[in-house]
Amino acid sequence: MEIDLINIEKAYGKHKVLKSISLKCHPGTITGIVGRNGAGKTVLFKAICGLVSIDSGEIKIDGKIKKSDSILKSTGVIIEGPAFLSNASGIKNLMYLYTINNKLDKKYLEEVMKKVGLDPSEKKPVSKYSMGMKQRLAIAQAIMEDPECLILDEPFNGLDNKGVDEIRSLLLDLKKSGKTILVASHNPEDIRILCDEVYEMDDGIMTKRSLKVSHFQTILMPLAPSI
Repeated sequence: MEIDLINIEKAYGKHKVLKSISLKCHPGTITGIVGRNGAGKTVLFKAICGLVSIDSGEIKIDGKIKKSDSILKSTGVIIEGPAFLSNASGIKNLMYLYTINNKLDKKYLEEVMKKVGLDPSEKKPVSKYSMGMKQRLAIAQAIMEDPECLILDEPFNGLDNKGVDEIRSLLLDLKKSGKTILVASHNPEDIRILCDEVYEMDDGIMTKRSLKVSHFQTILMPLAPSI
């Protein structure tokens, strides 16, 4: 899936949160979006998915103008905190969502859980999961429908070093399979390892674009907190 955003604008009242945003994402690539908190990254991701409407601009999918909500049907998403059935196990959460589209393949979902480092036989409810386990389950939800596109806002939140390495490897494998992937992360190492292209946002504006990952330090280092 090729995604082409052309002069996207969004305002809440008089406050413009997206200002003439343009970018293009290609199949088999990972595009990184970086910027400080409040820069507009999350709103941009919601706009791409159709979770918020845009005021002006165009969204093209594979060269054709489409409503953004049509993208969601073939996209796996992590934006803000995912909703879980807190009293159900991880596998039951996935099974519930999977059956919404009249699908049921428990063995397949068990394999999805293993891919993200979770034990599908674990019976404890999600309410007892650690933050890292919940994040792994959110990633499982995002990939379980084998979407053409993944839009992931801070997908490594709550993961320990082992978890970060495992999910990075998973995303690189998904990239090799031809997925179109957008990632927002505050961690320069995530961007360096994963991304083919990097955009920086500041106050709703796309301020920088780097076609070479070697330029990531120029974009990210000012964003890293001082120690």
